[in-house]
Amino acid sequence: MLVAVDWRNDGWDLESSLTELAHLAETDGLVVVGSSTQRLPKPNMTHYVGAGKLEEIRALKETLHYDVVLVNDELSPGQLRHLEDALNAKVIDRTALILDIFARRAQTHEGRLQVELAQLEYRLPRLTRMWTHLSRQAVGGVGLRGPGETQLEVDRRQARRRIALIKDQLQEVHRHRELYRNRRRRQNIPVIALVGYTNAGKSTLLNRLTDAGVLAEDKLFATLDPTTRRVTLPSGRTVLMTDTVGFIHNLPTFLVAAFRATLEEILEASVIVHVMDVTHPKAAEQAETVRTVLEDLGADCRPIVTALNKIDRLGDGLTPDRIAADLNLPPTYVPISAATGAGVDLLLQRVEDILTQQQRLVPVRVVVPYSEAGLVDLFHRAGKVDSERFGEHGTLLAGHLPVDLLPRFEPYRETAGTR
Repeated sequence: MLVAVDWRNDGWDLESSLTELAHLAETDGLVVVGSSTQRLPKPNMTHYVGAGKLEEIRALKETLHYDVVLVNDELSPGQLRHLEDALNAKVIDRTALILDIFARRAQTHEGRLQVELAQLEYRLPRLTRMWTHLSRQAVGGVGLRGPGETQLEVDRRQARRRIALIKDQLQEVHRHRELYRNRRRRQNIPVIALVGYTNAGKSTLLNRLTDAGVLAEDKLFATLDPTTRRVTLPSGRTVLMTDTVGFIHNLPTFLVAAFRATLEEILEASVIVHVMDVTHPKAAEQAETVRTVLEDLGADCRPIVTALNKIDRLGDGLTPDRIAADLNLPPTYVPISAATGAGVDLLLQRVEDILTQQQRLVPVRVVVPYSEAGLVDLFHRAGKVDSERFGEHGTLLAGHLPVDLLPRFEPYRETAGTR
């Protein structure tokens, strides 16, 4: 049973929000049997809905036979407790539902740790409801005053310990990831981050470009763990393309924080490709959700190319240009179909044009000592070599390098004595 209060003023109409909640429910293996909505200035502090609506939902149980109630907002511990008591049914709020889907989808060690951390931080203030035996006492230790601790206190302490342990483990994962990023920076391989609303087609696009074999289903959060693959641009240049977790409306702040280590790949990106589902009736609102999350991450200053995906499904009278005008998109948008490959080459060319602007090549002549063979390799990969020969003092290279790499080669600029 879906239950929602129409109280937000964020551009999402209640019907669209309920449709998304139903899609989330189906993704988690639930069968939706009905829905009930109410217009209020804000949700009821005790039961989320008003007294009359609560009676109506309770009466529907006799005909719909629901055993789970899905609420379209995050509930306070008190609201959750009172609603379950009143309806005599399992109550799950939007946040818990998303967390359950995340738990099903996480495949990597890091992903599982992030999901468990988010679940524990969500459940900690709700532990009171999770235990019906709060009067049960744990056995007191020798020399301790009183009958011992309540089970609730034990559970809270264990949860906090587990949270601290997971944060330490994630910090270690972060250190390893940072070492990988530092190595990647030294090699000067640009990173392209695919971002977008969940189910926009990011994984399908990555599979199209790289044969990555990433799960791509018509489900929300079909993939959770980020995947990075090498992609060759039209000029032959190699870049790394990362598929990140999809965003969603009202994604809880603590969830963004829990997945921050994963989302940091976006902060490392030279270019962000925002994949949009142009066939979705709420494409504009989905795009705004993505922009908001990018702002929260501090990644909104990165160059962004908007990929208008699923153009193969556009109905009569709709064109990508018209949609782009309606969405007030900048002229860097590219209509594509990740499913058929239409427009993908143009998308890669647009990405390469931005990278070229970022790394404008300038003429340079250097003599790289033989002990610095890695710099010779970097010159070949990141620049353009016009000539190369081997001299007494090292490898003589003439060609063009990106401006941002000049400081690395400055000590080896060619002089009369090194020719």
